[in-house]
Amino acid sequence: MRFFLVTILLNLCCQVQGLENLPQRSTLADLLKIQKTVQSQLPLVQGAVVAIQTNDGTASGVIITEDGLILTAAHVAEKPGRQMRVILQDGKRVIATTLGLDKSADAALMQLNDNDLKWPFVKVSREVVKTQAGQWCFALGHTGGFDKDRGVVLRVGKIVKQTTNALQSDCVLMGGDSGGPLFNLQGEVIGIHSQIWEERDQNMHVSMAPFFRSWDDLKSSQIIHTWSTGSGGYLGVLLDSEGDTEVLKVNQVTKRTAAELAGIQPGDIILRLDGETMLSVSQFQNAIRARAAGTQIQLQIQRAGEKIDLKVLLQRLPKEDAA
Repeated sequence: MRFFLVTILLNLCCQVQGLENLPQRSTLADLLKIQKTVQSQLPLVQGAVVAIQTNDGTASGVIITEDGLILTAAHVAEKPGRQMRVILQDGKRVIATTLGLDKSADAALMQLNDNDLKWPFVKVSREVVKTQAGQWCFALGHTGGFDKDRGVVLRVGKIVKQTTNALQSDCVLMGGDSGGPLFNLQGEVIGIHSQIWEERDQNMHVSMAPFFRSWDDLKSSQIIHTWSTGSGGYLGVLLDSEGDTEVLKVNQVTKRTAAELAGIQPGDIILRLDGETMLSVSQFQNAIRARAAGTQIQLQIQRAGEKIDLKVLLQRLPKEDAA
């Protein structure tokens, strides 16, 4: 099987327009290491990438459980309860049923109908906070439609930007890739291809946050139109990043919130969330919003020079704070 690597060396070295602010340029040794890593991961994940036949042609998806649960884009699935033809790596055609959709984030689930079989599948990264600008990644999809002789198409690149619900990368996408997976170098899905733009570095992917935030609703075939209220978990602190040191200082704790109940106080410094070092206010906010209300998190704070570990049960965003 042949694989098309449509990433040029200048792209990998961050020479394309708009990527000058990524953490550092890559050496030849770095690129060779990335190449070796991707080559080792590809055989492990390619079998889970499927083509999905739609009314307009072919899109993509990825199987994430042994019983055939598929992640794809909402604009591919369109609505719950659709019977859609799915094409596996070997050309076998099977039927899947669309489940729930988050139309605000372009996230959707599908289920292969014969869930008594053991399907090839990949892992999904639950460490949403680890995905940062400058991180290497690779995209797979059935570009231009399913082609058994060619196989799935591979693109290697970097994350350009992260928001609450989306990732932007410089992995070149084309028609047919929509709904396909974006992987980290550990072979875990970190995003689903959503919007294909003209510029090389403006390809958008749904992050895993919308999937985790509404997992039960998506599996029960619900349609989510907006997350304007109650979008992810709610902590109840006002943070400032001090100077160039990126120290996250708690300036204010809202009364009767998860933060106050857990014992967080003004002046505390946020160090880690679920074991991950917090480097910026936006990183911390994205990590909180990526976790659903009712999720228990582990915070490490610093108070008067002492490190303290706190367990915090996240709440739903109150209506009066929704703005």
